[in-house]
Amino acid sequence: MSSTEIPVFFWFRRDLRWEDNAALYAALSQHDGVQPVFIFDENILKALEDKDDARVTFIWDHVQKLKQSVASRGGTVWTWFGDPVAFWESMAVRFPRLIVYAGEDYEPGYPMVRDARVAKILKAAGGRLELVRDHVLVAPTECSKPDGTPYTVYTPFSKCWLSLLHEERLSSKPSENYLHRLATGLEGPEVRNLEEMGFVRSSIKVEAPRLDENMLATYDKTRNFPGHPHGVSRLSMHLRFGTISVRALARKARDLNLTFLKELGWREFFIHVLYHFPHTVNQEFRPEFQRLPWRHDEAAFEKWCAGHTGVPLVDAGMRELNATGYMHNRVRMVVASFLTKDLLIDWRWGERYFARKLLDFELASNVGNWQWAAGTGCDAAPYFRIFNPTLQQEKFDPEGVYVRRWVPEVHSSTYPRPMIDHHQARDRALEFFRSVQV
Repeated sequence: MSSTEIPVFFWFRRDLRWEDNAALYAALSQHDGVQPVFIFDENILKALEDKDDARVTFIWDHVQKLKQSVASRGGTVWTWFGDPVAFWESMAVRFPRLIVYAGEDYEPGYPMVRDARVAKILKAAGGRLELVRDHVLVAPTECSKPDGTPYTVYTPFSKCWLSLLHEERLSSKPSENYLHRLATGLEGPEVRNLEEMGFVRSSIKVEAPRLDENMLATYDKTRNFPGHPHGVSRLSMHLRFGTISVRALARKARDLNLTFLKELGWREFFIHVLYHFPHTVNQEFRPEFQRLPWRHDEAAFEKWCAGHTGVPLVDAGMRELNATGYMHNRVRMVVASFLTKDLLIDWRWGERYFARKLLDFELASNVGNWQWAAGTGCDAAPYFRIFNPTLQQEKFDPEGVYVRRWVPEVHSSTYPRPMIDHHQARDRALEFFRSVQV
């Protein structure tokens, strides 16, 4: 590509794959000489607390795999560490009439402001930013109530969402068939190693994405049992970073298990809610609960974080999270309920801790699920849902397989007594929430 040609770039973001990539397909099916770019965004990375963050290692390794897979064709993926706006500003100077393709990002705040600024810069230089729906099946602007307002209850939302999942929407975007149209020999920036960005390699390993049809077929029967070795997909991180296509997963789920498909719907429901109600990132969805006098008990919070509460299922979940960056979804609900209902500690504290530790952290799902557990979100009857961790263990880990895996001392004299009596805590929580009811 010479500087006199109209250059076309593809910006990898939440879609780290060559296959079934909608934005990449849009670029390659219309243009020759498309140059892929991945930007390690300093505005995001500098906010991370842990310099051995497993997510950064995962992204780094996957970008290297993307580069290696096209090296034999003479292509490469440019890598840059810095401010994306500054990068595209410099590219607009280097390449007149620059066209950039990328997947849409619906997260409020920085991502949408970033994209608006990039679009403005490219337009001023005679180019454009082309955003394409990829990491969701239905964009937040595509599913609304008959009166045009957004859904705030999952069940009616899911009916609308499911009705839109026609064949064309779920069909593959075969970007992998056009890789011969990638640019070759175009020199650009390259980040040499993790240390250059201030990070070190994490010891946490991430399994490669695997669509297990046997798991999908029985998902509705096994998904609630954390001790089951193959009860869940473990694909949430791969959906988060787009190393697997949500369309491919939805097609399998449609054919094998409606329950799994509806779980994808929950993910998109929270994306829609956060898009339309961005204040819920740090404020309760229901205004009356913005007056709740949460307890700011740092000592109790530290015990919860470390998995030293004396409540076996809660401790197992927190230890699993700290050791692996993952926690079973049923257990996530229990530990979140314990923090917000039994301990009456602000849901934002838990949300921030999960954001720091979860490999599959996605702002919309994290905020939505924490507000759901805390009873402050857009659920119809939320505050009196209080999980009993003992009954949850008896029902979903009856043999104690999961608990013993993460709390081996559970039946020894060294294991502490519960830090609070659940029945007393439940009564206190009900009164706590009723105190702010209008």
